[in-house]
Amino acid sequence: MNTFNQLLRGLLLLVLAVFGMLMAVIFMISTAIAIGVLYVVARIKGRPFGVKAYWDQRRHTPTSKNSFKNKDVVDVEMREIH
Repeated sequence: MNTFNQLLRGLLLLVLAVFGMLMAVIFMISTAIAIGVLYVVARIKGRPFGVKAYWDQRRHTPTSKNSFKNKDVVDVEMREIH
C-alpha cells in the first residue's frame, strides 16, 4: 500500500510539473506575440522600438505646468491611530 501511495504521489507530481511547464510555454509564446505586435506597430508609426527609445520618450514628455503651481498645501486630513 505504501508503494502505491508513493507511485500515486509521483504521478501527481509529474502531471503538475508537465502542466506547469505547459503554462510557462504558453506564457512565453503570448509574450513573444505581444512584443511582435508592439514592434510592428512601432515600425508602422515610424518610431524606434526598444527600451532606450521608451525611456527617452518618457524622459522628454512635457509635464503639465498647471499641476501644483502653488506649492502650499491647504487641505490636509489627519487621523490618529491608537
